[in-house]
Amino acid sequence: MALIPQPFRNYRKGPPPAGARQRVLAVWRGVDLDPVEKARTLRARKAGDVLPGVLKNLNLDRRRSEAEVTKVWNHLIDPTIVAHAQPTGLKDGTLFVSVDSSVWLDEIVRYRRKEILTRLQHSFGRDLIVRISFRVG
Repeated sequence: MALIPQPFRNYRKGPPPAGARQRVLAVWRGVDLDPVEKARTLRARKAGDVLPGVLKNLNLDRRRSEAEVTKVWNHLIDPTIVAHAQPTGLKDGTLFVSVDSSVWLDEIVRYRRKEILTRLQHSFGRDLIVRISFRVG
């Protein structure tokens, strides 16, 4: 028989239950051990039960839509604008776009902003992209 160190013997079962001495001391001290024992038990759950909550906390749908905006931007918008402006983020319906110079910023904001917004809203819906914020950077 192989010698297994004491702390690792009951690893899968969790900690051992309280012995008779511990129960007597708990009653004498007025401590209820049932919640402690329940907390010590191994609470295994199916991955299928846990996974939806984990995915919701990661906001994968939002991140996927942000990546999709960048991909569609390169194909949907005029190549001369794409060469000088790239989306950097999407937060609360505002698409943030970095422009490489103030001259192009002025050009886009004055003449092309409405067209770009309309095209993106047509592709993604009005609820995902409500407005665009252009910045030099």
